[in-house]
Amino acid sequence: MNVNLKFFLKDTIRKMVDFSQTAQNQGLPPPPLQKPYPAGAALIPLARPGEWTGVGAVSVAEAIARRKSHRSFRQQLFTMDELSFLLWATQGLRKAPGESGGLRTVPSAGCRHAFETYLAVYRVRGLEPALYRYLPVEHALVETARLEHLDEEVALAAYNQGFVSRGAATFFWTALPERMEWRYAEASYKVMALDAGHVCQNLYLACEAVGAGTCAIAAYDQEACDRLLGLDGETEFTLYLAPVGKV
Repeated sequence: MNVNLKFFLKDTIRKMVDFSQTAQNQGLPPPPLQKPYPAGAALIPLARPGEWTGVGAVSVAEAIARRKSHRSFRQQLFTMDELSFLLWATQGLRKAPGESGGLRTVPSAGCRHAFETYLAVYRVRGLEPALYRYLPVEHALVETARLEHLDEEVALAAYNQGFVSRGAATFFWTALPERMEWRYAEASYKVMALDAGHVCQNLYLACEAVGAGTCAIAAYDQEACDRLLGLDGETEFTLYLAPVGKV
């Protein structure tokens, strides 16, 4: 990627950013808040709030008290409803999007939501093992690639941490800096890092409602992950990942 994240985080804390020069203040339209998908692509609809089964009624206090990182998973299939719930909990829309980006289930600086969610699916009933991208606007999945040894490729991209691909699926969150830069210029790299934490914490808590666990992963091979997901590493790059599985 063309950005030294550590430098920008340190530099933007130390000095003021000239927000008068942002694309927003120059009157330019905001970037789309969801990447387009190929015309004619088959979308896989997901269950919406109120429709899913198998999601337990866990209080916020219980979920926080039980939250922990898991690196060992049972070889049990996820249901589509369970996966739908986790996707909604981490990037789902609570209100139809507009120029403001709509209201999602997680906070984001300026409501810019600079992330895309990709999934490496291994054990989900009704889904072929493959790479998918979540479409928050449609609340659906679109398949992006099929790899013969997907689990091995994911583990390799995570520096051979085998547990990363032993659950039901692995969440990948990628950043598209342009979405945040439109409003925040160089300060974008600070707030995107903060936003990633909001998203992954929601995954931890939501897992408690489906008898699952996760583990936040920041130790990964940047180029290998970007290549796996088909990213250019410049306008879009991998920022964070987390496996999920039954525990």
